[in-house]
Amino acid sequence: MNRSLLSLGSAVLMAISIASASAKDKPNETFLKKAIEGNFAEVSMGDLAQKNGESEKVKSYGRMLSTDHAAANQKALDAANSLGMNPPKGPNAKQKADYNKMSKMSGAGFDKMFAIHMVADHQKDIAEYKKASKNKDVAGEYASGQIDTLQKHLDAAESLKGGK
Repeated sequence: MNRSLLSLGSAVLMAISIASASAKDKPNETFLKKAIEGNFAEVSMGDLAQKNGESEKVKSYGRMLSTDHAAANQKALDAANSLGMNPPKGPNAKQKADYNKMSKMSGAGFDKMFAIHMVADHQKDIAEYKKASKNKDVAGEYASGQIDTLQKHLDAAESLKGGK
């Protein structure tokens, strides 16, 4: 009897330990999922800026966005794979809706809305990445490595928005 209680106790402790490790990984997986979706969305928006933008500054920003976020996404996908997670294959529904809305615009109207969207988006991203960078794991390392690039994107988007 004692032996089966001991075995049962060990099994319960093991299950709790596995659940706790799994729960600990969830925030990392959630962050990486959002980061990957965001990177896919930024690459698409960068491509759209090159196509629908009027000013050379917006088109140039779009090229930088596509290039930088494609590279960042490879790193995020590597981090996700190292956690054994199944990463998303594209942007989320809201990001797709934003893209569809912007894809109907062109010229100066596009340039203005694009700059506003990029400022807001990168402000939100920087806050999320700074929070995730505090974790000492693959997700935190990925986040830490991207903050400077996101800040560069924010600064450039603010100059687009200001018409500078």
